[in-house]
Amino acid sequence: MTDSVMSDGDLNGLRILVVEDEAAISLLLEDMLLDFGCEVIGPAARLSAALDAVSREQVDLAILDVNVAGEPIYPVAEALAQRSIPFVFSTGYGSAGIRDTFRDRPVLQKPFAQHDLKQKLLMARGKTA
Repeated sequence: MTDSVMSDGDLNGLRILVVEDEAAISLLLEDMLLDFGCEVIGPAARLSAALDAVSREQVDLAILDVNVAGEPIYPVAEALAQRSIPFVFSTGYGSAGIRDTFRDRPVLQKPFAQHDLKQKLLMARGKTA
């Protein structure tokens, strides 16, 4: 990693929606995002809560678990895409499980380290190649 990718200023102050149904992963994401200086929206553990947050909150970026409480996340991804809000998929299954229309989005492979999260968020915002 280059120093510029690891600098916390790039994400500082961003409002990031976390959609994750596993409490331990939600807490981990929240801690990492707070370390980056982000404001965490959620976490939403259900599809309906995530859709509600997208419609009511100002969201700069989102982290979407591909499967939330047994439901595919694509309605939330579509709502974010319609509003031109960048997002990252989070999954234990890799990019092979991502619907074709969203294959161009960054995928955060679980388990992940803090620098992986940072890199994928910056990629979603178009800050890195």
